[in-house]
Amino acid sequence: MKIALLGYGKMGKEIEAIALKRGHEISLKIDAHNLDSFNPESLNDTEVAIEFSTPETAYANIQICFAANVPVVAGTTGWLNKMEECIEQCNTEKKGLFYASNFSVGVNVFFEINKKLAQLMDAYPGYQVSMEEIHHTQKIDAPSGTAITLAEGIIENNHKINHWVNDQDPKDHELNIASKRIDKVPGTHSITYENEIDEIYICHTAHNRKGFALGAVLASEFMDGKAGYYGMKEMMGF
Repeated sequence: MKIALLGYGKMGKEIEAIALKRGHEISLKIDAHNLDSFNPESLNDTEVAIEFSTPETAYANIQICFAANVPVVAGTTGWLNKMEECIEQCNTEKKGLFYASNFSVGVNVFFEINKKLAQLMDAYPGYQVSMEEIHHTQKIDAPSGTAITLAEGIIENNHKINHWVNDQDPKDHELNIASKRIDKVPGTHSITYENEIDEIYICHTAHNRKGFALGAVLASEFMDGKAGYYGMKEMMGF
């Protein structure tokens, strides 16, 4: 399969290494140095594009891929105010988009554990829930897309929480996500339920970027020739 890499930083290079190892070709590499030359025609030799650029460029990159009828695997966060528009294009114009806030298989299992724990804790409103996410200092957005997905899983399954805030003192029915940026930390997410008696704590820690990169390549294999909107649930069969 011929894959275009939109964003060729550390993650893009990790994705490239895994894609080549799995027998794929890299048809195009786009970063800040050649972004001006990126257009639908440059995708003529591409079957799937993997989007790991920046919040400022992600939506425009996806639109260029849609214009070329190339399905997109998107992992960039911070642009999701445009997501509904992209999903509508998938439904009405038969475009292809796979989005995940985190492509790690382990993180997506963690998402399901988080939802189940939130359901169980819904019966015990005396527990206070909080979240912490830690990433490397080069990560631009806060909270992380993974943290937002975890927060949404709690909000959907626990009636005590209906809103999340970032680095604030939470009010009633709010979940605070504490964001920390520490050099060379790929990603840690933890959720704590605590009262005066005890504490329940779940955590996922990434040791490196390989899990995210492998998941993105698996998603591109899943999207080959597909139209519509998909995510890790469809790929993993949850």
